[in-house]
Amino acid sequence: MTIEIFDGAMGTMLQAGGLKAGACPELMNIDAPDVVRRIHRAYIDAGATIVETNTFGASRIKLAHYGIADRVRELNFAAVKIAKSAGNVKVAGSIGPTGKFIAPLGDLEFDAAYDIFREQSEALAEAGADFLIIETCIDIQEMRAALLAARDACNLPVICQLSYSEDGRTVTGTDPQTAAVILEAMGASIVGVNCSLGPEQLVPVVKILSANCRVPVSVQPNAGMPYLEGGVTKFPMDAETFGAWGKALVEAGATYLGGCCGTTPEHIRELSDTVKNLQPAPRTFTRQLMLASRSKTVVVDKNSTTLIGERINPTGRKKLAAQIREGSLLGVKRDALNQVKAGAAVLDVNMGVGGINQPLMMARAVREVAQIVDAPLAIDTGDDQALEAGLKNFPGRALINSVSAEPERLEKFLPLAKRYGAAILILPLTEHGVPKTADERVDVAKKILDAARAHGLDDGDFLLDALVMTISADATACLEVLRTLNLYRELNLPTTMGLSNISFGLPNRPLINSTFFAMCLANGLDAPIMNPYDEAMMNVLKSADALLARDPNGLNFSRLAVVNAEPPKKISLPTIDAIKLAIRDGDKDEVPALIRRAVDENFSADDITERALTAAMNEMGDDFGAGKIFLPQVLLSAETMRLAFDELKKNFPAQKTSTQGTFVIATVKGDVHDLGKNIVGALISNSGFKLIDLGKDVDSAEIVRAAIEHDADIVGLCALMTTTMVQIDRVIADLRAAGCRSKVMVGGAALTREYADSAGADAYARDGVEAVRLAKDLLTK
Repeated sequence: MTIEIFDGAMGTMLQAGGLKAGACPELMNIDAPDVVRRIHRAYIDAGATIVETNTFGASRIKLAHYGIADRVRELNFAAVKIAKSAGNVKVAGSIGPTGKFIAPLGDLEFDAAYDIFREQSEALAEAGADFLIIETCIDIQEMRAALLAARDACNLPVICQLSYSEDGRTVTGTDPQTAAVILEAMGASIVGVNCSLGPEQLVPVVKILSANCRVPVSVQPNAGMPYLEGGVTKFPMDAETFGAWGKALVEAGATYLGGCCGTTPEHIRELSDTVKNLQPAPRTFTRQLMLASRSKTVVVDKNSTTLIGERINPTGRKKLAAQIREGSLLGVKRDALNQVKAGAAVLDVNMGVGGINQPLMMARAVREVAQIVDAPLAIDTGDDQALEAGLKNFPGRALINSVSAEPERLEKFLPLAKRYGAAILILPLTEHGVPKTADERVDVAKKILDAARAHGLDDGDFLLDALVMTISADATACLEVLRTLNLYRELNLPTTMGLSNISFGLPNRPLINSTFFAMCLANGLDAPIMNPYDEAMMNVLKSADALLARDPNGLNFSRLAVVNAEPPKKISLPTIDAIKLAIRDGDKDEVPALIRRAVDENFSADDITERALTAAMNEMGDDFGAGKIFLPQVLLSAETMRLAFDELKKNFPAQKTSTQGTFVIATVKGDVHDLGKNIVGALISNSGFKLIDLGKDVDSAEIVRAAIEHDADIVGLCALMTTTMVQIDRVIADLRAAGCRSKVMVGGAALTREYADSAGADAYARDGVEAVRLAKDLLTK
């Protein structure tokens, strides 16, 4: 393997070549192809072995802003042609994000995002690109849609690069390990990182990516964080310093290196000179079973026991089945939250209720559960359409429960596992029934393994079920399970099983179950499927882990004083506490009734607002700042609070139920990015402010007019691009010149606190959660 060198920044070079502020960069491919070609040649002369096409925003959804959504094919074709004519190097077709969140975080459906990315991928591939590079994504679900589209569009290698914040996570909470696990399993050819941070901050990100996948790793840092000097955007890291970091990045595991914002041909020259004689760092990675949610990876191995919670299953649960049949997911979400609190690391999700649209309900359940807990999910269904709905809507790496040796299961489920990067639970059943002996079960499991490997699955994709039958019908059932577990050990693959079937038809089932559980753990059970509310079983689990050296020094066992029983329902909590918990849990179904309960108990609107709603969001803000929760949970809680405010207004129609003010928000002139603005706007609006959203690419005069017309308490200004930072200064100056007394808050990827101070802003917000807190503070000043 050789080390490849990407080019550097394109946008600033285009501006130097005549691109006007606010104009479409991709139109330069038609209007000024020689300018684009000269940029490519400058990077090639500096040592780049791969150049990226000028197509970062050449998707239908991005071009629509300029009224040219119908020119996707034309602009992408022209870009590839220009890049190929620039020199004898490889060409990577650049694909940027849509600027929207995938539902339920935003209003863009997964399938719509897929169509957008596929259209651009097909154009780039047909035009002759050597790679596709999906870059600067901040949401793993959008990256999943883009990767699926790219792989369906062509057979080119696909590079997937996310952008991380200083806390080492994307905006929606994905860490590098989780990204590597999800993207490699889905077929990414190269995984990496670009933008947001400089090379020093990205060295640890590259190390984590390299340690958690087998595919090559790419990195394209910024030249530091931008600042403004004399009205000109500058980056602090000079070319020599930037290039010198190449050695550390290679040692961390990167073999594809380049630059992003602020880098020039000279930066790439220095980088190329630094790494040209280096050899790729040796990497050792043993693939093991790793499942992932959007923000967390769970490793299933012999070092710890992984509990799979079984409660989200309507079988034998009439109340839950009735709720699902009526379209309610209240019980499903409650069980999801409570099982994780009780110790479940993975949640099984089954929507097997007769007479319903199972694919639709599976999609809904997976979306909503994934938004409130960080546990990976096991999609439990025998319906291939419901399976695909669950896999598509889960922003992580799921487990398929289950794949048997029945021909239809193998034919329909294995391709879906490969397509969506899912792991499979192997159930040794055949079309003829249940194999009686351990040897027969292992033979069936091997046949399923062979079929799975033929579909491209490999070690790290499998979890073997030992298949538990009842001892009341078969005296040797327990012994065969134990033998099966020991034979599975020889395959060096992790194991699972449901437990309660062993005691069916017998008295004192809890005693049988807990004894059987202990025996299975001693014989190699890694991931039991069980009820985490069962205190006796949880005690067995913790004590066995201590005895089997899975709990060093018995630290977890020493915490057995913590009760594992199902947490109390909100109905049993004091009303204000119940509302707070509903806001924190994002319980949109329960919060209106809880507000009505508070009203019936004679709580005032101010009491409910301050002691419950505001207090809950303050706690959420603290947890967000501490990295305990992430943007999806915050957005859900904010939406739940909006429903609470709506209910308050119904019950106190003559009262002002919110003490918050008016907040005008806009992305400044020349900047067409509005995702960050939309996040801030949603949180501000749902926190009780009157929001006036002016949109993106908004002229200073329009912002000033709106601030005065609406008597705004606060004006929020967003700028993502370094080239539009100067507009912040201009708007603030225009507001002051017009006599507007509104407080000004600024934010965006390109901005810093120092810049905000120099521009005369009253506050700088790093993220939407901080924006809400600062907005409330500004109202008191």
